[in-house]
Amino acid sequence: MRSGRGAQSGAGRADAERRGLWLPPCFLEACLAGTMNVPELRSRLSQAGQAHLLQFWPELEEAQQMELYAELEAMNFEELHVFFQKATAESSQAQRDGMDARMEPVPREVLGSATRDQDQLQAWENEGLFQISQNKVAVLLLAGGQGTRLGVAYPKGMYDVGLPSHKTLFQIQAERILKLQQLAEKYHGNKCIIPWYIMTSGRTMESTEEFFAKHKYFGLRKENVIFFQQGMLPAMTFDGKIILEEKHKVSMAPDGNGGLYRALAAQNIVQDMERRGVGCVHVYCVDNILVRVADPRFIGFCVRKGADCGAKVVEKTNPTEPVGVVCRVDGVYQVVEYSEIALATAQKRGPDGRLQFSAGNIANHFFTVPFLRDVVKVHEPRLLHHVAQKKIPCVGPQGQRVKPDKPNGIKMEKFVFDIFQFARKFVVYEVLREDEFSPLKNADSQNGKDNPTTARHALMSLHHCWVLNAGGHFIDENGSRLPAIPRAANGKSESITAGVNYNLKDANDVPIQCEISPLISYAGEGIESYVAGREFHAPLIIDEDGVHELVKNGL
Repeated sequence: MRSGRGAQSGAGRADAERRGLWLPPCFLEACLAGTMNVPELRSRLSQAGQAHLLQFWPELEEAQQMELYAELEAMNFEELHVFFQKATAESSQAQRDGMDARMEPVPREVLGSATRDQDQLQAWENEGLFQISQNKVAVLLLAGGQGTRLGVAYPKGMYDVGLPSHKTLFQIQAERILKLQQLAEKYHGNKCIIPWYIMTSGRTMESTEEFFAKHKYFGLRKENVIFFQQGMLPAMTFDGKIILEEKHKVSMAPDGNGGLYRALAAQNIVQDMERRGVGCVHVYCVDNILVRVADPRFIGFCVRKGADCGAKVVEKTNPTEPVGVVCRVDGVYQVVEYSEIALATAQKRGPDGRLQFSAGNIANHFFTVPFLRDVVKVHEPRLLHHVAQKKIPCVGPQGQRVKPDKPNGIKMEKFVFDIFQFARKFVVYEVLREDEFSPLKNADSQNGKDNPTTARHALMSLHHCWVLNAGGHFIDENGSRLPAIPRAANGKSESITAGVNYNLKDANDVPIQCEISPLISYAGEGIESYVAGREFHAPLIIDEDGVHELVKNGL
C-alpha cells in the first residue's frame, strides 16, 4: 500500500498532515536548524499583497513561528493569485450569462436506463462482470470530507447510521467489493482483484488509514487499498487576502472533489493503475449508503457504448429539487447547478411527461484510464476553480477570534465532473433513486433529509424488497402476513441484480428493519436459499452466520 505523504516527522508532520499541507522536508529542516529567513519571507509576502500574514509574528511562540513559516514558505503566492483572479472572473461571468437558452437535455442515444432498457440490462451486467474478472476495473472513493454537518469530527466513512449490524459506510463498501470479486470469479472462473483507491484530505488521511488498519481492511488485502491525499487551498477574503484561522495558522480547506486530478498526478496514481493493468475506474462519493461500488451494469453499459467518460444519474423528483443536472451547454456535456436554471426551464417536460432536464447528478462516474491519463497530463491545468462564499472563522485585527454571522470570504474548489467537457464519448446511465441513492449529509432533525435516519431507512427498505422478491414474507406480531404488492409489474429476474420490474414492497409501506450483509448479496441476488417460502418477524438480519430474527429476548 502506498500513501501520498511527505517525509516529515514528529509533531510538525502530524499537524501538517492534519491541516493538509505539503511541507517539503527542507523547510522543516531549516526551521529546526534555526535558519528561518524571515526578511526574505516578508519580502515575498509584501510583493504578493499578503504582508498581513505576519502581523502577529512577534507574539508567537517559537514553535508557532516555525509552523507558520513552514506553511507560508510552501505556498506559491503567484499561483494562488492566478487561481483567485480566474475563479472570481468566471463566477461573475456565470452570473451574467443566461444559461437556459444554451442548455439541451441529454439525448436518448447516449442514455441508458435501468427502467427503459430492461432488455439490455443482462448484457451490460455480463460485460461488467467480465471486465472485473479480467482485473480491468478499479474503484476510486472520494473521502476527503469530515462529518462536521453530522456533528462528528471524524471522516464520514467511519460513521455508523444505526443499522442492526452497526456497520460503517467504509465497511459496507468494502464488503460490496469483496462480494463482487466473488461473483466475477463465480461467473468467469478467474480470481480477480478490484483495487480500491481512496482519496482523503489532510483532515482525514491519518484517521482513515488508522481505521482501516484497525479493522484489517475489512477483509481486503492491504496492498489493494491505496490511500492518497488531495490538496488544500487557503480561504481568501473577497479582495484576495489570505485568511488567518489563528495567529499562527492559515485557514485551509480541501480543493474540492475535482482536486482529484491534481492529486492523481502528484502522487502517481494513474501510473499505479496502469501498472496493475486497470482499464477503467468507477469514481464515487463516500456518503451514499446505497452506492453499487463498481456496478457491473454501469461498467458494462459504458464499455459496450465505447465511452471514455460516463455519469450515473437519478431522475429528479420535481423541477425545484436542489440537485445539479447533467446536460449539454453549447454542445458540451457538463453539470449545471440547480441555482443556475430558471424555473420555467426546470419545469419543461417532454412528450412522455418526464422533465426534460431530469438527469440528477449523484457524483457517480466512469472513466477509462487512458482518459484519466489525458486529463492529468493535458487538461487539468485548464480546469477553473469554482467560488463558494462561506462564513469563515478568522482572527480579527486585534488578534481576537471572530466567528462571522454572514459570508466573509471564499473557498476555491474544483468539481469532479468538470472534466466531462474533455470526453470523446460521453454517456449517461439512469437508475432508480430508491435502489441506488441515499446520501448522508446532515445530522438527524425533525422532518430532515439526507440524514442517518433516511439513509438507514433507505437501505433497510431496499433489503426488505429483496426478501419479498426472493419469495420471503414478513408477519406482524399476531402472525398475520403483511401483504406484498409489486413496485412495478410481476416477473422474475435471472440476473445478479434484481430488475426494477420484479421488486415487491409491503402494501402498508411501513419501514421494516431488515439488513442483508453485502457478503451475502451484492444487489439482491442469491438470497432465495435463505428466505424463499419462509415467514419472518422483524428485525431481520441475514449475514455470513445465517438468518437472525432479533426479538426482545435476544437472538
